[in-house]
Amino acid sequence: MVGEALVSIILIVLMGWTVAENAILHDYGDALSKSVLFFEGQRSGKLPSNQRLTWRKDSALRDGLDKGVDLTGGYYDAGDNVKYNFPMAFTTTMLAWSVIEYGTSMGPDLSHAKEAIRWSTEYFLKCTSVPGVVFAGVGDPNADHNCWQRPEDMQTPRTVYAVSEKAPGSEVSAEIAASLAAASMVFKASDRGYSNLLLQRATKVFEFADKFRGSYNSSIGRGVCPFYCDYNGYHDELVWAAAWLHKATGNSQYWNYISQNIQYLRNAMLEFGWDAKHAGINVLLCWIVFNLQYVLSNPSLVKTTPFLANADNFVCDVLPESPIKSFKYSPGGLMFKPGGCNMQHTTTLSFLTLTYAGYIQNSKRIIQCKNVRINSERLIQFSKSQVDYILGSNPSKMSLMVGYGKKFPQHIHHRGSSLPSIAKHPKLIACKEGTPYYQTKEPNPNLLIGAVVGGPDLTDSFSDDRKDPGETEPTTYVNAPLVGLLAYFKGKN
Repeated sequence: MVGEALVSIILIVLMGWTVAENAILHDYGDALSKSVLFFEGQRSGKLPSNQRLTWRKDSALRDGLDKGVDLTGGYYDAGDNVKYNFPMAFTTTMLAWSVIEYGTSMGPDLSHAKEAIRWSTEYFLKCTSVPGVVFAGVGDPNADHNCWQRPEDMQTPRTVYAVSEKAPGSEVSAEIAASLAAASMVFKASDRGYSNLLLQRATKVFEFADKFRGSYNSSIGRGVCPFYCDYNGYHDELVWAAAWLHKATGNSQYWNYISQNIQYLRNAMLEFGWDAKHAGINVLLCWIVFNLQYVLSNPSLVKTTPFLANADNFVCDVLPESPIKSFKYSPGGLMFKPGGCNMQHTTTLSFLTLTYAGYIQNSKRIIQCKNVRINSERLIQFSKSQVDYILGSNPSKMSLMVGYGKKFPQHIHHRGSSLPSIAKHPKLIACKEGTPYYQTKEPNPNLLIGAVVGGPDLTDSFSDDRKDPGETEPTTYVNAPLVGLLAYFKGKN
């Protein structure tokens, strides 16, 4: 029996060595640098002299001119040339949260991450500069999606969409307020004046969003639906913005607001993304429960907080071993949710599980999912498994980030990447003249380094076909939370 036991131990050790030999060791620092660089490829407006993705040039320099306001700048959300402020603001909030939580591990990429945030906040300051109005986006989406054209060549209408007191848009306004409040924390130590400006503007925009309630679906539907319709209502954005204002200021009036309005968040409690902030609210506010100094100075604020239980429920809904999970997983271990860009769920929810792990780590809290016990180490391990899948630890041995690793997507659904650069083709490429480049099976001529695509299907199959945007289109709100994830794992290497 002793001999058999010894043989078993030896076999287990040998198997462990085999797994270790076959494991892919990822360079999280390199992936972090590339994930931040991606945002330079999505820039709109007058590009700075230190632009590193040099195949991109100035674009959309007359945005807002017909309305008498400068709306240049900001980001194109994905592979098209429209500026949708709702997902752009969420992107900014997540970039800021990434820096707040994990900026100390970013090294030289911290300055680039702050530049990426500032590129958004400068634009949002313009979008909120007119009293009683919040500009919600630029570009006619239907006309834009009818063309395959470089942003530098755009001939489609740069229609300006705005919400106002009479035509409200609480979700887009509140998300902009959240992004400005979160960004104010990023710049607090390095640029106090700018930080104060962002926080003051966030306060005013939040008041506007709350006072004049309504969905931008009704006010500017033609400019955002069906592409970025608000399907979960605007109450979650209002509470989300209040949570960030509370975190940035410590003002109890925002906690009181959250307590009074949390009752409206009855649906989608376990979701998080550009449209649904529910799980993010719960995780974000859990820092209060674990911040002893804050609790001691504000004991009445945490007596009946529901956020800890809600965050635990979120974990039980996500982790693959949980008996009450709602997510499916591919054979290779990728979290999967049907419909559109799956990777948006992978990065945002992995960010939440990692961040929640950090909040509960010191308390040694155990999350009970019926008969399954989950601790902070398991949450970190889970988040790492999803990041590693993105970087190439998957059945295809293919990185899903452009430019990372030896094998990565070559045919991403992205106009600027798939069309020849201005340097190679200085003449105008008109609306329909870009169609042959869309249809060709040739690789994209311009590498959009750091872009993370929508990802494989439930069977781990990936088409690498630009005609399949669900799998091959990158988006800013996929990369933003990944920045924080990569920074954390870089710091642990």
